[in-house]
Parts: sequence; C-alpha cells; structure tokens
Amino acid sequence: MEASEYFGPLSLLPATVAIVLAFTTRNTVISLAVACLAGVLVAGQGLLGFPALLVSSLGTTDFSWILLLEFFIGISIAFFQRTGAILNFAKFIEQRQMTRVRVQLISWFMGMFVYFSDYFSPLFVGSTMRTLSDRFKISREKLAYICDSTSAPVSILVPITGWAVLVASLTIGMGPIDDPVQAMGVFISSIPYNIYSILAVVMVGLIASNIIPDFGPMKTAEDRAKNEGKVLRDGAEPLMGEELTSLKPYPGIKTNLLWNFIFPVVLVIGFSVGSVIITGSAKPMEAFLLSAVMAGIVMSIQGIPLTEITNTAMSGIKGIMPAVIILSFAYALNDLSASLNTAQYIISVTEPWLTPTVLPMLAFLITGIIAFSTGTSWGTYAIMIPIAVPLAFSFSGGELDSVVYATIAAVSGGGVFGDHCSPLSDTSILASTGAASDHIDHVRTQMPYAGLVGLISVGIYLAIGWTI
Repeated sequence: MEASEYFGPLSLLPATVAIVLAFTTRNTVISLAVACLAGVLVAGQGLLGFPALLVSSLGTTDFSWILLLEFFIGISIAFFQRTGAILNFAKFIEQRQMTRVRVQLISWFMGMFVYFSDYFSPLFVGSTMRTLSDRFKISREKLAYICDSTSAPVSILVPITGWAVLVASLTIGMGPIDDPVQAMGVFISSIPYNIYSILAVVMVGLIASNIIPDFGPMKTAEDRAKNEGKVLRDGAEPLMGEELTSLKPYPGIKTNLLWNFIFPVVLVIGFSVGSVIITGSAKPMEAFLLSAVMAGIVMSIQGIPLTEITNTAMSGIKGIMPAVIILSFAYALNDLSASLNTAQYIISVTEPWLTPTVLPMLAFLITGIIAFSTGTSWGTYAIMIPIAVPLAFSFSGGELDSVVYATIAAVSGGGVFGDHCSPLSDTSILASTGAASDHIDHVRTQMPYAGLVGLISVGIYLAIGWTI
C-alpha cells in the first residue's frame, strides 16, 4: 500500500497543526515543533522519531547550504551596520525630501532591483530601509509585506534567476521540449500568463503609493504606527536578534558608501548574475561569502581592528539565528510532509476535476495549497510540473499553445501564492527577518492582500480556460 493511500487525510495533520497553532499562539517555533511531533506520531515513529526527523532533514547538503547562506547574509548585514553604511544610506535617502509614500516606493523599487535571489532581496531591502521606515512611522508589518511581495514574485518573472532555471529545467522532455534552450524559451513565453506574480508586484506599488488604501489587519498596524509611533505591536517578537538590530557604527570610522555599501552589493549582484549566465546557477551562497570577505578586508583597511571585525561577524550570525531556527523546523516539516505524501494526497483528491477549461485555474489553486501546506515553492514545483504540464500537452495534442503556457505560469504563480499565505514559507520568514517584524504579524497582515490577488488570479485563469 502506498503511503498516500495509507495516511490519506492524516497526511495533512502536521501542516494543519503548524498553521493553526502559529495563528493562535503567535509562536512559530513552538507551533512548528509541535507539528513535527504530531507528524512523527502519525507516521508511527513514536517520540524518538522527533530527533530522528531533525537529524535526517537537517543533516543534509541542502540545509547546510541554506545555513551557510543565512550566516553570510547575517555577517554582511552586521558589517553594513557596524561601518555605519545603512545609517548613512538612510540619511542620504532622507535628504531627498522623503515622505512615507516615497520611502515605501523606494523599498518597492529596491525589491524589484534585487531580483536575482529571493533570499537576499527581503533581507537586504528590509535591513537597508528599516531605519528610514521606522523614522517615518511605517509599521514593520508593512515593510515586511513590501519585502516579501517583491522577492519571489519578481524572481519567478525574470528569466535569469534560479527560479526560472528550475521551472524551465523541469519541463525538459515534455511535449516538444528537448533541451534547456527550448525549455527557457517556453518559460519566457509563459511569463505573461503568470497572473499572480505580476499582480502581486503591481499591488505593492499601488498600496505603497496609497492608490489602494490599506485594509484589514495591515490598516490596524499602519494606524498604530502613524498615531502611536509603534512600528511593532505591544508584545511582538521581531524575527531578528538584538545583536543585529542594536548594532551601532564603530566609533571614529568615516563611512564610505562606495566601499562599505555599494561595493559589497555589486559583488553579490555581479557574482550571482554572472554565475547564472556562465553556469546556469545563481550561487548566492558563494556570492555572499565573497562579499563578506571583501567587506571585512575594506573594514580592516579603514582601521577597524581584526578582533572587532570578528566580533561583528559573530553578532551577525547570532542576530540571524531566530530565522535559522524557524527555517530548521520548517525544513523538517517539509521533509515530514514529503514522507507522508501530503502533496500526492491533495493531487489525488483534485485530479479527477481537471479539464482543459479549468486546468490553469486548478493548477494554480492546487499548487498554492501544496505550497501553503509545505512552505516551499521549489519543492511544490518539482511535484506539480511533472503532473500538470504533461496533462496540458495531452489537451493540446502535444503542441505548444496557450493551455501549456498558462499551466506552466499557473504553477509558477501558485507556488508564490501559497508561500505568501503560509507561516511556514522560507521567503516569508526571511521577509520578517529583514524587516525585524513579528513573523505571524507579517503573515496575518499580508494574507488579505495575497488573498485578494489570488482571487483575481483565479478569475482570470478561469477566463483564460474558457478561451482556449
């Protein structure tokens, strides 16, 4: 008997426990830990299955990679703050007659500019703009929303990112797609059909410019920030350690924005984009390692003692640990969901409904549900594309047409949609970290915006389905 048949609806229990507890207790770590414990009990592994799960899911190359990436990003942010680069960048921007709207729009533009990595983008934009957004009484929830909705949605729309390479590579061998060049061409043709991602990015601009006024929990958060000066609610737990948020510039150093800020950022962007062009892989971890090392060398040349540089690097690692802990449990829960075949169960329930007319819409919704339940877009793509795209080709007679492009785009956007609504999402966790926002507060305030864009996307995919 297959695992999906054996566990059935019980395969949804761990994700359900995590999400319900996260919203009721507002403690993400405890919620994820209890969910993992519930999952191993469902799997019949007993209490000892919990530490075994952590060992098997975290003792992997994939998690080691994300752990090192987070460490190097934390070090880079600490160097930015210790040299006074972020503080001076904020002062430089503020001299341009800033307003609340302009600060939000700058954050929006920065998020779209740093498109090559959905991990770097929210951490960089949040950390860079947090001082300025606090000064203009913009809630941390609002900053986290801007960071989150300009990271993954932009990454999946740009052909020279790891997201694009992943989705394209998964389609090789399907229909007439025989090689990576053809696969990337098909991906590019699908971009106009990626309704959710396009509308999510546009929505941020409309909200930031106040063309669409804030509503729901976000309005409450913004009213609190504007009227009471509280960028965080009372009792909130920012997802960034005080080691980073309270780090002051080193006394006596004269900040050089070119060498302390622009140079490390250009290194990250240049290395990441160059590696995509040359090798087909973004290699953000290696880019941040290079950037952190070069930033440390610049600090040493500027007269900061080596001991202080080392202590600053350690502060960066300590400050990023709250996000690393949550990511650890999220990875464990994702591994558990895979062993329980959660995604396959969801697909088995919905697959009988798939027809050419509703395929793009259902592909979007099913992908969103799986991403919401597991907290991972990439893992969801690996599951959904091999199922949805061949089905689209069967409806198109093996030809590349609108139903194929719309289905690829619906899966691509659905993964982002599920991520935006899930407290388990790695990109949402990093957006909360960059903005130093309470994570559950970020998810609660972002969910109505993501839900509205998702609802519009469902309607548009239905309309597309009726025309193909």
